[in-house]
Amino acid sequence: MTLDLHAAAPPLETSDDGTVRVAGTRITLDLVVHEYDAGSSAEDLVLRYPSVSLSDAYAVIAFVLRERAAVDAYLAGRASDEIAGATAIPSAATRIRGRLEQLRDSRE
Repeated sequence: MTLDLHAAAPPLETSDDGTVRVAGTRITLDLVVHEYDAGSSAEDLVLRYPSVSLSDAYAVIAFVLRERAAVDAYLAGRASDEIAGATAIPSAATRIRGRLEQLRDSRE
């Protein structure tokens, strides 16, 4: 019997908003990388996030180790998108302050 050695695609999928998640779960690649970098093993991930199978946890970690530069670029892009989004969307306090100022100005 011959063993079929082929590179399987990592169990990752990209959602409509561009977020990469472990396939079939809501667990993001960001979270897996953060946990792994903090010292968590594949077993630790499965204990914390039971929707992730052990084989998927190992496969995602292997992908991260094999493609670290691309993963880091993805994470950096996500971080800059979050910062840009946070500055582009006014906070609730800013919106309320604006409405109060409009009311005050309309009464004067």
